[in-house]
Amino acid sequence: MFVTVLFALLFYAATAIFLVGIGMRIARYARTPAPLKIPTTPAPTTRGGVVVRMATEVLLFNSLFKANKWIWIFGILFHVALALVLLRHLRYFLDPVPTWVVMIQPFGKYAAFAMVIGLAGLWARRLFVERIRYISSPSDHLMLALLLGIGLTGLAMTYLWHVDITAVKLFFTGLMRFDFNPLPAHPMLLLHLLLVAGLMIIFPFSKLLHAPGVFFSPTRNQVDNPREKRHVTKVTWMVRSEKPAASADQ
Repeated sequence: MFVTVLFALLFYAATAIFLVGIGMRIARYARTPAPLKIPTTPAPTTRGGVVVRMATEVLLFNSLFKANKWIWIFGILFHVALALVLLRHLRYFLDPVPTWVVMIQPFGKYAAFAMVIGLAGLWARRLFVERIRYISSPSDHLMLALLLGIGLTGLAMTYLWHVDITAVKLFFTGLMRFDFNPLPAHPMLLLHLLLVAGLMIIFPFSKLLHAPGVFFSPTRNQVDNPREKRHVTKVTWMVRSEKPAASADQ
C-alpha cells in the first residue's frame, strides 16, 4: 500500500507541475511581443498560407527536411512513433476503450521499436557530431536518456517481464476519481513510471517546450506583407526626454 500511495502522490504532483508549468509558459509566449516583421523567407503572403506552413512544420518537419535529411529521418521516426505510443496508452485511462484505440494497439506496440531507434539516432548525433556535441548541454542528454529509458522499460514489460495491465489500468482510472487502487510492485513497472513522472516534472522547464513554442515563433507565424500592412507591436516604448546641451557660444 505504501508504494501505491507514494506513486499516486507522485503522479498528482507531476501532473500539476506539468499542466501549470506548460500553461504559464504558453501564457508567457503569448504575451511576448514581436517588435519586428521577421518571417523566414520564402514566406507566405496570406494568413491561409501561414496555416499551411505551420501545418507542414508541425506534421512533416519541412525546414528540418530541407536542412538535414538524416536528422529528419530520425526526428520524424521518433515523433510519429511517440504519437502512436501515447495514443496506445489511452487504454489505461479510458473506460470503455474507444474502438479506434483498440484498432491502433498493434501499431502502437511495434512503434515503440521505431521510437527507440529514432532516439538512438538523435542521441548519436549529439555524441559523435563534433559541432553538435560542442553546443549540447547536460540537460539535452538528460532529456534523451529519460525518453530512451521510458521506451526501453516499456519494451521490456511488453516482451520480457509482463505486468498485470488490468491492475495498472485500475490504478490510473482510480487516480482520476481520487480512489487509490493497488499498484503492482513490479520493479520494471515502477522504474518506467518513475521515469515518466520525472519527464513530466522536467518538461515545462526544458527544451522540449519547442512543441508548443513553435506556434509562437515569429519566423514561422508571421505573414510576409511588410509593404501592404504596417507591423505594429504591442509595446510601449519609454523614451526619456532630455534638454539639449547649451552650445559653447551662448
